[in-house]
Amino acid sequence: MRTPQPARRRHFLTLALISSAALLMTSCGAGSDDDSAGGGAGTVAKGVRIPTTDVVSGIRKDPAAAGLLPTGVTRLTIAYSVGDTPPGTSHLADGKTLAGQDVDFADAVAKVLGIRLDKQEASFEAILPALGSGKYDIGAGNFGVTEARRRTIDFVTYINDGQGFAARKDSELQKITELKQLCGLNIATGAGTTFEATLEQNEHVCADAGEKAYKVQTYGESGALWSSLQQGRSDVVMSTINGLRYSVARQPGLKFLNEFHRLDVGFAFKKGTKLAPAFQAAVNKLIADGTYRKILDKWGTTGSAIKQSQISPPELKD
Repeated sequence: MRTPQPARRRHFLTLALISSAALLMTSCGAGSDDDSAGGGAGTVAKGVRIPTTDVVSGIRKDPAAAGLLPTGVTRLTIAYSVGDTPPGTSHLADGKTLAGQDVDFADAVAKVLGIRLDKQEASFEAILPALGSGKYDIGAGNFGVTEARRRTIDFVTYINDGQGFAARKDSELQKITELKQLCGLNIATGAGTTFEATLEQNEHVCADAGEKAYKVQTYGESGALWSSLQQGRSDVVMSTINGLRYSVARQPGLKFLNEFHRLDVGFAFKKGTKLAPAFQAAVNKLIADGTYRKILDKWGTTGSAIKQSQISPPELKD
């Protein structure tokens, strides 16, 4: 990373003084601070406001979808990856209540199926392995459908998101279309994510081009990730397209570079689950009756809409 000139140092110090609330934002969405659906807004830790309009409680059980559940299933355990990164799963001001796009979709599906969800929290990288052991029935955390994951995990898709980049506004980067453009830079990303895997699998591109390798810096917490960018310890953030758009819209001095690779995103289950057909039917019911659109409108993620849910589709290719 190049040593900043004095003017840039002042810029970094200014960014570092941005309220700690802004540092908490990373994932999913591009709406306003207030609920675009017309409701109030709750406050997450350190003053970050998120929409709290109820778009779920009026949903009724659909007998056709519920009939696809395995016999006797009335309650399931779902694990959320919580980063306090609206519109991804976050805590409200009480520090306990979970809110976010994934939460709304899971709650809506549960209403359609007439089941209860026991909500638990886990780190992003811990959820998928725990599905196979039976610790959790469902995982929700903006899990992208990849060929590597499909070998051990079943998915039921509900949005389309993917990979993208962001940088400080003073960066010379304008649009990243190939990873070779990152050579010599420090890249901040989430631990255990498809972003980390993509960067590690392609680190040879710099050596192939005769250039200095990029350095991957992983973080388990979004505040630290954004702080690394704002304070100049990293040059670029690689994360979800929706999350980057949401965060850049709320943090001064940053810019969204571009979409790099789209992925279907879904609820995650252990391989061979009997739950997938029911969850797929429930998502498609929400799409058909308009509830699906209300959830996307609430979180400002209408660009991630899908036409119908699929069970473990092939990874999208550019």
